[in-house]
Amino acid sequence: MKLISKHLDKEGAGSIRLQPEEPADLWHAYNLIHTGNILKASTFRRITKDKDKDLAAGGGGTPSTSGSSQRVQLTLAITVQKTDFDPSAGVLHASGPVAEESPHVRLGAYHTLDLALHRAFTLSKLPNAPWDSVALQTISSACDPASRAEVGAVVLQPGLANVCLVTEHMTLLRQRVEIAIPRKRAADSAVAHDKAITRFYAAVAVAMQRHFDYGILKAVIIASPGFSGEQLLKYLLDTAGKDVDTGSATAGSNKILIQSKNKFMLVHCASGHIHALNEVLRAPEVLARLSDTKFARESATLEKFFCVLNEGDGMGGVRAWYGPKHVATAVDRGAVKTLLISDRLFRSDDVKQRKYYVALVEQVRSQGGESLVFSSLHESGKQLDQFTGIAAILNFPIPELEDMSDDDEHDEMQIEKP
Repeated sequence: MKLISKHLDKEGAGSIRLQPEEPADLWHAYNLIHTGNILKASTFRRITKDKDKDLAAGGGGTPSTSGSSQRVQLTLAITVQKTDFDPSAGVLHASGPVAEESPHVRLGAYHTLDLALHRAFTLSKLPNAPWDSVALQTISSACDPASRAEVGAVVLQPGLANVCLVTEHMTLLRQRVEIAIPRKRAADSAVAHDKAITRFYAAVAVAMQRHFDYGILKAVIIASPGFSGEQLLKYLLDTAGKDVDTGSATAGSNKILIQSKNKFMLVHCASGHIHALNEVLRAPEVLARLSDTKFARESATLEKFFCVLNEGDGMGGVRAWYGPKHVATAVDRGAVKTLLISDRLFRSDDVKQRKYYVALVEQVRSQGGESLVFSSLHESGKQLDQFTGIAAILNFPIPELEDMSDDDEHDEMQIEKP
């Protein structure tokens, strides 16, 4: 993400102009844009000339729909009412009424802005819902070049492979490869099986070459049950070596693959389905290699949370809780060592609710605890969402939490912004 300009007052209200540079930046924008914000960007709209003149002249009545129309590029500002993000397509849509006068579009007319890569936009937040610490931290992280490191991952089993890119904030399924593999029974079927396996590895190799830039990837993880991953890696290196020796058209890219062979990691997993990627990212050898990345820290922390939770009430008491009421009570007591919270909770249209969760994060940090905001586009974030989207690891047990039911009321006003 590129930060172009920032104009905020002491209360945090104002505008920030940003330019998405890569797909993950659109995910950041989706998390930053809330209902009621003013969003301004370049867009296209079909304009009818007669209607245009009528509106410009301030005429009443129903504008004429006759006459020629043309698609015009213009800059519009809208009051956001709805957002929609498609990670696979890499497009973010924001809809709402036009908020500023325009020579071509009347005030209040409905319009949809399409935010895309390398197209700047300006986001303004009003005094009733200003920029908060979580939003500003999101921008700071998005603009940090170190956070752009990507990891390539292939999760496979015979006949099925998921080719993914894992960034600091999202997991992108780039291509799914499926090829029917006949069972190995008689001699003839064994030949057919081997040919199908070779076609499968070739298809996976093409998908990896299409979506992976081996020169900039931090690591390439190949995960599978059995020996499929090891066989795929052998196929990749053998094929690349032959192409380089014969000087084929793909020799250049395969030379980079060979030079990057130390980036490849073989990891065992239960299946070739994409949900196994969460298991892969929690593997000790992966965590050791990627210890400085955000998603690895998230996976390790979530694994620690489940371990503490499963320990139950041993001699030391319960030190892991989830759910808004239990976690908020722990924050009130100053007992939270690590707060785990999903970014989904900060996308609420309820301003009061957003402020409430921001205050929780800030209070934990002010008490010396750690607050981790999980991306709901990572498998670890999806798992956390299944546990209400908020959880905590405590420094010490709080006995009264065990007597609190999920239906108990909790006074949200106890959580105040530090």
